Amino acid sequence: MATRTDAQSPAPHPADIHDVIRVHGARVNNLKDVSIEIPKRRLTVFTGVSGSGKTSLVFNTIAAESQRLINETYSAFVQGFMPTLARPEVDVLDGLTTAIIVDQQKLGADPRSTVGTVTDANAMLRILFSRLGKPHIGPPGAYAFNVPSVRASGAITVERGAKKAVKATFNRTGGMCTHCEGRGNVSDIDLTQLYDDSKSLAEGAFTIPGWKSDSFWTVRVYTESGFLDPDKPIRKYTKKEMQDFLYREPTKVKVEGVSLTYEGLVPRIQKSFLSKDKEALQPHIRAFVERAVTFTTCPECEGTRLSEGARSSKINRISIADACAMQTSDLAAWIRDLDEPSVAPLLTALGQTLDSFVEIGLGYLALDRPTGTLSGGEAQRVKMIRHLGSSLTDTTYVFDEPTAGLHPHDIQRMNNLLLRLRDKGNTVLVVEHKPETIAIADHIVDLGPGAGTAGGTVCFEGSVEGLRAGDTVTGRHFDDRATLKDTLRKPTGSLEIRRAQANNLRDVDVDIPLGVLAVVTGVAGSGKSSLIHGSVSGLDGVVAIDQGAIRGSRRSNPATYTGLLDPIRKAFAKANDVKPGLFSANSEGACPGCNGAGVIYSDLAMMAGVSTVCEECEGKRFQASVLEYHLGGRDISEVLAMSVTEAEEFFGDGEARTPAAHRVLGRLADVGLGYLSLGQPLTTLSGGERQRLKLATHMGEKGGILVLDEPTTGLHLADVEQLLGLLDRLVDSGKSVIVIEHHQAVMAHADWIVDLGPGAGHDGGRLVFEGTPADLVADRSTLTGRHLAAYVGA
Repeated sequence: MATRTDAQSPAPHPADIHDVIRVHGARVNNLKDVSIEIPKRRLTVFTGVSGSGKTSLVFNTIAAESQRLINETYSAFVQGFMPTLARPEVDVLDGLTTAIIVDQQKLGADPRSTVGTVTDANAMLRILFSRLGKPHIGPPGAYAFNVPSVRASGAITVERGAKKAVKATFNRTGGMCTHCEGRGNVSDIDLTQLYDDSKSLAEGAFTIPGWKSDSFWTVRVYTESGFLDPDKPIRKYTKKEMQDFLYREPTKVKVEGVSLTYEGLVPRIQKSFLSKDKEALQPHIRAFVERAVTFTTCPECEGTRLSEGARSSKINRISIADACAMQTSDLAAWIRDLDEPSVAPLLTALGQTLDSFVEIGLGYLALDRPTGTLSGGEAQRVKMIRHLGSSLTDTTYVFDEPTAGLHPHDIQRMNNLLLRLRDKGNTVLVVEHKPETIAIADHIVDLGPGAGTAGGTVCFEGSVEGLRAGDTVTGRHFDDRATLKDTLRKPTGSLEIRRAQANNLRDVDVDIPLGVLAVVTGVAGSGKSSLIHGSVSGLDGVVAIDQGAIRGSRRSNPATYTGLLDPIRKAFAKANDVKPGLFSANSEGACPGCNGAGVIYSDLAMMAGVSTVCEECEGKRFQASVLEYHLGGRDISEVLAMSVTEAEEFFGDGEARTPAAHRVLGRLADVGLGYLSLGQPLTTLSGGERQRLKLATHMGEKGGILVLDEPTTGLHLADVEQLLGLLDRLVDSGKSVIVIEHHQAVMAHADWIVDLGPGAGHDGGRLVFEGTPADLVADRSTLTGRHLAAYVGA
């Protein structure tokens, strides 16, 4: 056996020196020349107030550059089909490894997108049924609700040497229900919501959002088609005119020499509004759809989306529709009981995928659940499923608040998953606010000190103990714990819910007190959203603010999203005696050089596009003539560059006093967005900022009952304190506030708690406690009670 004779330690191998990710001079969004070194194969948590630059550093710099470099390894042809990514603004990025991003972006909102389709579990189930199902109806596509049956026959010409016409027939058996086209529900349109039949088309009979009487592409196709009399009231149409008006097949017509397609109103509405997921529509369009369209379960497939043939093929008396409707925990047990050596590898892979659902706390979901109905936290965990059993090591996993939407009971399970990924030799980067997850970090990077322009610097790097001792916002608030209130508000009435049965609810009867802060809690999947959104949100006088993401282009900003720009434009127009449209960068006042975008984009095909500041307007977005008009000594571009705090003072008094604008600005300041500039593109806002922007917008709506769905998502510990103050002010102003929430600080601050459970899915759906937070802590009979007791130190 060989022995070493030299006493000196060997020199390190050159490969072993690359054990950190080095970032130098990062300037993405609000980052101010950030330089840090992140240890590899460790769990690093990034903290800081909402808007401090965490996402800019982790996702828009480190993960984005890793993805860009991987994309560059493909041929130019392949890159043409991939998303183009620009190199982040950073001087040095060293030591990167392949990044796997698990963010909180909502999953595909297509009406045919389900939990089964996005996790590939449906694809494996289809193969299973095509091999074992009795009677055998065809290949896997015959069990797919996204595949229609097709039959065709005719002659085709084969150009191979001498041309030859060949007769051919083509058949494909699909599993799509022909009645609902794989959607599971059918829509019934209320025609009275589409038009006023006492008016003619020329008088503006349409009541559809965006259908103005002079609109060339929509209304004028009907008025000038020749099929209808534009001056006759709709109620006086003949039977043929009504048929043409509502149901005519697509027909080419000429309008002012332009060839356009005329189509009946009903199919037109179905294509333009109903083919999209309702959750993805703009708020006013969604309100119109909810008003005009009634969705009912398809009578032919009974909501399963599948054809009769697909439903008739069974394995052990279970059809593919039955399998997709089971909870994944039950389906996993059924798959394990199948003893079929001929498909053993398939059963193993499918079993592992379904076991991952249970392991990650989503065992209550069914594969036929539409992805548009998942919360942000559920969507993120669904994305994690494909990575749980992965054998890849030395990769970088990037998570955006993986504990969002999780009950304190489930956070420990998520922490264990993060540690498991790290222990396999991976680098795990987590953006997080919850102290329970920050506490397990090997390394912490705290950004701040403030948000927006007041953030973007590294305030602390080190261990959890160092963060606690450090004088940063996160360090000071790390051990903050809300206490139970000494005095509780007295209810002014109650909202009665009787025999609630939505989703997994089991005839729940509960009285929610009004005039107080009521919190509905329970583990993820216990039925909280089903109870409140199913029984309360649709009532008159109720304003519901859900978790739906704010959708906006780079032209959208806080001023346009909140409706603040309307009173500002009117104030400018009145002061200068001109049209309000001049003060919109998306309308008449737009700079002609960049069409109001402020920058000019050059598309470079498979390479990242380049944006340059418009030379004509110097990035101000408006025509030079518009900038000559002033209000209170400022032009419109200067007003849009103001922060909310500055603008609140500007529009509060003096020559620029505008009460309508001041009210909106006051609400933005109330939710802690005083630092945002009015013209900042929505695409640059963080998740927490978008959540609060949405809250501020809805706070102005008239309604005595306000329903909030997890308003602490994306909020720092210091911001939660401010949110509690806002909730108090809302209740004290006379509103009733109902909050669906997991955060113990909000529970402790409540006047009344409704706890659902005891578990998730079919183990939940029951009322396990209702009463005051103090009684819940004293009772300790529920999971929530035990975690709240530990939180308040009782």
